[in-house]
Amino acid sequence: MQILVVDDETDVRDLFLQRFRREIRNGEMSFSFAFSGEEALTYLRAHQSEVLIILSDINMPGMSGLDLLGHVKEEFEMPPTTMIMITAYGDNASYQQAMSLGANDFLTKPVDFAVLKEKLQHLLP
Repeated sequence: MQILVVDDETDVRDLFLQRFRREIRNGEMSFSFAFSGEEALTYLRAHQSEVLIILSDINMPGMSGLDLLGHVKEEFEMPPTTMIMITAYGDNASYQQAMSLGANDFLTKPVDFAVLKEKLQHLLP
């Protein structure tokens, strides 16, 4: 399962690699990282068929995660199976906006990695 994590905070990379080290080592999941919405789109254009899940922060400078969600749904004929939005603001307005744009799920920061792992396990082929 190829997962693209999009977050402007670069320390997220080390956190995900640490929290999912067993799944990575077992070959169940692999992660790629983009540190902006623009970088994520560039990555997806080059690796579209490989990415099954996008985990995206909502609040990022430049292109927000919601903007990215809109671009993914518009631009790619076969969008990733699942797009999960992550935000520090668990307000209902952000949730409603993400879901109306086509998000599959919504998590708040700090991310509960046990919950995230459980959600991802359900998506394994």
